[in-house]
Amino acid sequence: MTAPVLVLVGPPGAGKTTVGRLAAQRLQVSFRDTDADVEQRSGKSIPELFFGDGEETFRALEAEAVQRALEEHDGVLSLGGGAVLRDDTRERLKGHRVVFLAVGLSDGVKRVGMSAARPVLQLNPRAQLANLLAERLPLYREVASREVVTDGKTPEQVLGEVLAP
Repeated sequence: MTAPVLVLVGPPGAGKTTVGRLAAQRLQVSFRDTDADVEQRSGKSIPELFFGDGEETFRALEAEAVQRALEEHDGVLSLGGGAVLRDDTRERLKGHRVVFLAVGLSDGVKRVGMSAARPVLQLNPRAQLANLLAERLPLYREVASREVVTDGKTPEQVLGEVLAP
């Protein structure tokens, strides 16, 4: 059975994609992002799915993408920020090397800005991100074997902590 060498979880702005690509490069494996998988499979962008089809539909597609990636991908895998909301996804992550990239409110807001690509932060990004961090923190910690705080660090510094023995 194939399994990712590393799975990254965390909220929007934590650096999952940036650090994930660097990790894949360093480990000489491929990188995969489940948000990109959802977009490719559905033929729609995440905001189109989220607002057009609803969050429930998006989350179902996301869970399916995570399941498929955990079964097929043998490189570095980055999950969408809300993937951990589903019980079945958290259960599937057991036994995998999962690193939670943590980001504080201040750094998170700076990184995500007013991005239309992040539908869960559309209305009031700062307040939404604060709520999201509070709600999801226990879930990220539940699935992760390591937590790396990314605040004030370069992607390379974060990578060093992610890959440390």
